[in-house]
Amino acid sequence: MPHSGVSNPHQPVLYQEVLRALNPFSPGRYIDATVGAGGHAWGILDACAPSGELLGLDVDPVALDLAKERLSGFGKRIILKQSSYIFLLDQMQSLGWQSVDGVLLDLGVSSMQLDRAEKGFSFRVEGPLDMRFNPDQPVTAADLVNHLPVEALADILWKYGEERQARRIANAILANRPLHTTTQLAEVIQRTVGGKGRSIHPATLTFQALRIAVNQELQALEQVLPDAIKALVPGGRLVVISFHSLEDRLVKQFFQREARDCICPPKQPVCTCQHKRSIKIVQRLYKPTASEVDDNPRARSARLRIAEKIVMA
Repeated sequence: MPHSGVSNPHQPVLYQEVLRALNPFSPGRYIDATVGAGGHAWGILDACAPSGELLGLDVDPVALDLAKERLSGFGKRIILKQSSYIFLLDQMQSLGWQSVDGVLLDLGVSSMQLDRAEKGFSFRVEGPLDMRFNPDQPVTAADLVNHLPVEALADILWKYGEERQARRIANAILANRPLHTTTQLAEVIQRTVGGKGRSIHPATLTFQALRIAVNQELQALEQVLPDAIKALVPGGRLVVISFHSLEDRLVKQFFQREARDCICPPKQPVCTCQHKRSIKIVQRLYKPTASEVDDNPRARSARLRIAEKIVMA
């Protein structure tokens, strides 16, 4: 299999930036902690030929089947596991890996998942109110929509969707229960708040909030970030792609904190935290180009941040 390099002009710029940041080499070891259908994994494995290895994690069994087929040509250099990235260190240990040279976290819902109506992620197509990445987990979006008290539901919409009309939408959902499909929920939201003054569909933030709550995405991200740094060799890199401000803010704050020796309050005269920096920030923020967004409108909200593990003093 020929090595295509990271400067293929036919690949999206963001994809090229990921490979440039990771700079895969042979015989390096890498983790794609959200492997999806294997697009980034293919590029990493291609670049770290002939003997680099990659561990790909995903909770979605359908995505893993697609990745297995797509990456089959790499043979034993690719290891795929159905697992959440919160178990990244456990999965490494099961392989006998002590450390890795790079970790990629491509967060949020993929285009492939959005296009699968049965997953219930999209308000544009009829589907069940599911929204689970992992079909084995017990709680669905329908459970939240149909059983939560209105106060708790409004809190989810505000906390995870930053939806200004959270209370109105929660009350409307309560008045129209039970709701079983994506389009039913979207229609209730449309009738309640309309689209005036909004640059996006009125159901967008509610669907985002429910998806984040169902999958506990922010809690999982908080857990995996320090584990990903722990997994890296000195000089190894963590690359994170986020798709909404809550994720990006969490990643930004984590990087800023771990890039400092002291995290005491600013006005505290003497450091008592004993915190030592573990990373340097390689790239604070990369946004997709206009042409990239034209080619793939879903990429418009993508944000890329890169950190490199340093040698601890």
